[in-house]
Amino acid sequence: MKNGYYMLMNQNTIIEKLSEKNIRPSLQRMAVYGFLVENPIHPTVDTIYQALHPEIPTLSKTTVYNTLKQLVDCGLVQTVTIEDGELRYDADISNHLHFKCIKCGTVFDVFKEITLPENLLPEGFVVSKKQTNIWGTCPNCN
Repeated sequence: MKNGYYMLMNQNTIIEKLSEKNIRPSLQRMAVYGFLVENPIHPTVDTIYQALHPEIPTLSKTTVYNTLKQLVDCGLVQTVTIEDGELRYDADISNHLHFKCIKCGTVFDVFKEITLPENLLPEGFVVSKKQTNIWGTCPNCN
């Protein structure tokens, strides 16, 4: 993965995005955010740590966790809860669905809009975020 996290988004763009959110662009923060942008695989903390630790030996799981919390809190990253006890992360913050293959475990982005019926929620409720997850079998496993 040598400098792989700079392929889709160069280092200057990562620095700019983090700085816009008042996040100091340390090597670790840039690597975590860059990994999420470059690898839209909805990784867990452990997946990110395992991928980046060989190149950044000083990186700890705590740093990855804290960085992800910062990125979520400032709106650069969203969390995806698609299975019990396992939080995943997504740098694509647009509204989209997530599909998890029950055979291979891969989580896919699905860019289809789902319109909720106006009367779905009782009066007074205001939707601020929608997250829809679908489970099934992907084309590769079918």
